[in-house]
Amino acid sequence: MFFFCLMIPAIMTFFGKKFMTAAPKDINSSYGYRTNLSTKNRDTWEFAHKTAGKLWFVVGLILLAPSAIVMLFLFGHEIKFVGFWGVRLVFVQLAFLLGSIIPVEVSLRRVFNKDGSRKVK
Repeated sequence: MFFFCLMIPAIMTFFGKKFMTAAPKDINSSYGYRTNLSTKNRDTWEFAHKTAGKLWFVVGLILLAPSAIVMLFLFGHEIKFVGFWGVRLVFVQLAFLLGSIIPVEVSLRRVFNKDGSRKVK
């Protein structure tokens, strides 16, 4: 359960680092940060991945330590107790992962029009 509860922060950190440096080569419907605006064109695709990547990398790193500490406190307890709190920890981590959509979409809308063209300053 310890390693399972560290998977989300580790995956966020891994993909965050990966997306900061390069978005997936092709705009696709199966891999990467995919929203209506992020998939409009190559410019929005790369911007969204760079923005999401930075956020996921930082949040993933921040979540690793508290997640590990919570799980260390659960060592030696009954399986049901560990499962009860482990599931709650995973839901908190998922809230951070899904919550990252908001600032990325705000950034996209600040820089791009609805059609995917860059806004003129």
